[in-house]
Amino acid sequence: MNAIATHQLTRRFGRHDAVHDLTFELPTGSVCALVGPNGSGKTTTLKLLMNLLHPSRGRAQVLGVDSTRLGPREFARIGYVSENQQLPLWMTVRELIAYCRPLYPTWDTALERKLLDQFSLPPDRKLRHLSRGMTMKAALLVSLAYRPSLVLLDEPFSGLDPLVRDEFVHGLLEIANTGDWTVLVSSHDIDEVERLVDRLAFIDAGRLLLHESTESLQARFRRIEVNLHGAPAQLSAPSPAWLAFESSGERIRFIDTAYDPAATEAACRARFPAAAVTAHPMSLREIFVTLARAQRPASKGAAA
Repeated sequence: MNAIATHQLTRRFGRHDAVHDLTFELPTGSVCALVGPNGSGKTTTLKLLMNLLHPSRGRAQVLGVDSTRLGPREFARIGYVSENQQLPLWMTVRELIAYCRPLYPTWDTALERKLLDQFSLPPDRKLRHLSRGMTMKAALLVSLAYRPSLVLLDEPFSGLDPLVRDEFVHGLLEIANTGDWTVLVSSHDIDEVERLVDRLAFIDAGRLLLHESTESLQARFRRIEVNLHGAPAQLSAPSPAWLAFESSGERIRFIDTAYDPAATEAACRARFPAAAVTAHPMSLREIFVTLARAQRPASKGAAA
């Protein structure tokens, strides 16, 4: 079963498509990062899923319901935290929790206490007197304490210092392991989501470029280094699967996006006879940067 399913989801602002023909499925129980450069359409996508914006074309289903028909019953099962979220700053942390608690029949007071302690939130301090990091943790607490089926996070790490980011991610990791929750986190900060997610969707200029498991992604991407040892290279056209192709002295480097040990070795030796070929694993951050750079010349405009 899918927690989210979109089909040709499109949102147009004027003559510009902020999101264009977005089609993807997010299986229940997944933790997925929606990544892309600033202005790639991540926030617009989450707003479409939350019915904060209506699609210009296409459709989205969230928890089995058309996104434009989401109501109180569905929102009681969705947690949403945005970097621009507005909270009642005149309330204390305790008052915010007390206000939210009766709104959700599934509120878990034990989880509430655990998060309050884990996030080191001061219960009697007004929200207006909290740091940005503390405010984000308060928003996360009241979005998780009722154990939603789906959690949507829009750039939750933006502007947070490293310690707060670590606490934020640690809290999410613990919660993700306590039940069958689905998480979609929008971020351009790949370092933070790398240890959190099991799927990755890459969006650029409003278009979905890939969506797959992190295991599959890291299996097919390799940084290849070829040492020519003084032998001449047969510089025929590189494979379409090779990105960031560069040559420096006796070394040639590139990123293979369809890595297969035997096939890659054979392709390299056909072009670089007698060369030594080394394949290096890549982190999600390195893959993200490679894809972002490869798309840069083709990107036009920016999405919210």
